[in-house]
Amino acid sequence: MKRSTATLRIDTEQLKALKHISKIEGLTVNQLLRDAIKNYLNRPDRSSFGGTVSALRAYRKQDPEFNKAIDEFVEAEAVFEDPLEGQLIEEQSGERHSARPVQRKTRDILDS
Repeated sequence: MKRSTATLRIDTEQLKALKHISKIEGLTVNQLLRDAIKNYLNRPDRSSFGGTVSALRAYRKQDPEFNKAIDEFVEAEAVFEDPLEGQLIEEQSGERHSARPVQRKTRDILDS
C-alpha cells in the first residue's frame, strides 16, 4: 500500500510520552502513531456506523416521543445517588475552550 506524508502537531508533553512509550515498546513513534490510527479507524463503532444509524431509526419508530427513554432517565434520577450533586466543580484554565461541542453547549446553558 502506498504511503503518504502528513504533518501532525501535538503538545510537547504528548510527544515526550510517545517517545517514552516507543522506547519501552521498541517501536518508532511513527509506528505507534500508525498503529493508533489504524486501531481508531477499525473500531467497531466506526465500521458499523450504518448499522448504528439503522438501529437508531428503528428505535425512533418504536418510541417516537422517547417516552421510554425519558421514563428510564427519571427513574435513574430518582433511584440512584449522584455523588457530585450540589457540589461546585471548577473548570481548569483553558478547559472551556478544549471542551467538545456538547460540553460547551451544556456549560453555556448552565451559565445563563
